[in-house]
Amino acid sequence: MSVLYGRRMGVRDAFMAGIAKQLGHPSGLGGRLVGAALNRGNRRLVGAAARALQPGEASAVADVGFGGGVGLRLLLDGVGPSGRVHGVEVSETMLSQAAARYRRDIANGRLLLHSGSMTQLPFPDGALDGAITVNTIYFVAELDGAFRELARVINSRGRLVIGLADPDVMAKLPFTGHGFRLRPVPEVIDTLRSTGLTVEHRQISEEANAPHLLIAHALA
Repeated sequence: MSVLYGRRMGVRDAFMAGIAKQLGHPSGLGGRLVGAALNRGNRRLVGAAARALQPGEASAVADVGFGGGVGLRLLLDGVGPSGRVHGVEVSETMLSQAAARYRRDIANGRLLLHSGSMTQLPFPDGALDGAITVNTIYFVAELDGAFRELARVINSRGRLVIGLADPDVMAKLPFTGHGFRLRPVPEVIDTLRSTGLTVEHRQISEEANAPHLLIAHALA
């Protein structure tokens, strides 16, 4: 009985580890399925992050780690016909999926897709008016370096919005024990402030353990 239980737990752990790996770096058919699930599961938080960014007409903004790509459409709508949106992803599967889904926006120059990561962004200093990144920091080992890189590419008038689920909620999910880095929200705020940005913290609703938004911008 104990051997059978151990085998079941081993299979379950392997399955959860596979899910965790796909969430961090979607690939292949499984990655495409994960991308669709991310769009459903993250839509509310991504929408809140896009609204908090407050992109103006003709802005240049980015979604870093865009996953299933729902944020790209929200940002495209926000910047209007004369704005430009950049999507940055480490996953070639997500990049190819977004390239097919948004081919018209890419063809007319409103959307540009880039292979890159939070710690190595493909932009010059101060190139962006704003950026969002949602449910990505769990996969970053050196958060201070990632936040410095994000701060580097935002101009003095721009803002950066970090979206993250409540760590207590995340800790209860069966796959987060497989490589997810769950940090207390105050620690994330302090790390973001260490880049020289001011940070406003809010939650997207009054529900207990609602997801968090960290809205950062340059000191006045």
